[in-house]
Amino acid sequence: MKRYGFTLVELLVVIAIIGMLVGLLLPAVQQAREAARGMQCSNNLKQMGIASLNHESTVKTYPAGGWYFYWKGDPDLGFGYMQPGSWAYSILPFIEQDAIFQLGSDRDVNQISGTQKTGTKTRCQTPVNVFNCPSRRTAKLYYMRDYGKDCDSMTECVKGDYAASFGTNTTGFNNGMNQSTNSNWSSSLTCAKNKTWYDPKANGVSFDYGAARIGEIRDGTSNTYLIGEKYLAPEAYESTSSSFCYTDDISVYGGCDGDNMRVSTKDSRLPMQDRSQYEVGTSYRFGSSHAGAFGMVMCDGSVQRISYSIDGETHERLANRADGQPVTLP
Repeated sequence: MKRYGFTLVELLVVIAIIGMLVGLLLPAVQQAREAARGMQCSNNLKQMGIASLNHESTVKTYPAGGWYFYWKGDPDLGFGYMQPGSWAYSILPFIEQDAIFQLGSDRDVNQISGTQKTGTKTRCQTPVNVFNCPSRRTAKLYYMRDYGKDCDSMTECVKGDYAASFGTNTTGFNNGMNQSTNSNWSSSLTCAKNKTWYDPKANGVSFDYGAARIGEIRDGTSNTYLIGEKYLAPEAYESTSSSFCYTDDISVYGGCDGDNMRVSTKDSRLPMQDRSQYEVGTSYRFGSSHAGAFGMVMCDGSVQRISYSIDGETHERLANRADGQPVTLP
């Protein structure tokens, strides 16, 4: 009786062909997944852009940068220069998250009560998907430094992968107020009420104790950065108590600081893709984990993909809301 079957050589050839096909297929699958994540990231930016425009329409300014990193938002202080929390906190009611915005309301703005501390902690530990890029990290709790000023003690919080545009000022944030003053609630509150904060000369859209009005975007809303993805070294994605990034160590709701604000210059603050072992501890530039380009929503609400190889002069001009220089998106 004659028997049929495969020889060992034929079997090895078939296995080799299957292996080659799988090798060709996997990169395509990974690329498709990254494309989907990129679309979700752009959708996040679009939501934040629309929320910012609705905020401007209601409050008459774009979302403010907040006071200082010690403060994480007070619903009883409303919006604008009086709001101590970040731009991300200010847009919560405009992305259908008013319940999170209202946490900690105690109707008393002159002191920090137990109700406010408990509510602020709950907010800082409640993930909101829109603030995280799916290509980098999921919306969950991450290690933070516990400043313990306006919330119950905590060592974990929700963080953000996006930052508002501070402009081209490279001298930092809250320049004119020392840390001891900013860490005192009554002093910061008095400063806001009396409008005696130091002018940081921020030429971006969101900054210390305030934000620009739409009429102050003299270079055109479609030509001015609003909110974009921030650079972060991979080592800092899920940093711990033994290794953390100083510009990614507080809640997404923390006031004006490098965690939630970024600057743009033609030299030391050009955007770049996340890179291992580079600016692990501190970075004030825009960027992302995506290859080739990072996402930026402009002041008109449009979402653009900005190449990492963007001309430095163009990058700087797009961040300055009123420099009077002609600029075209690349």
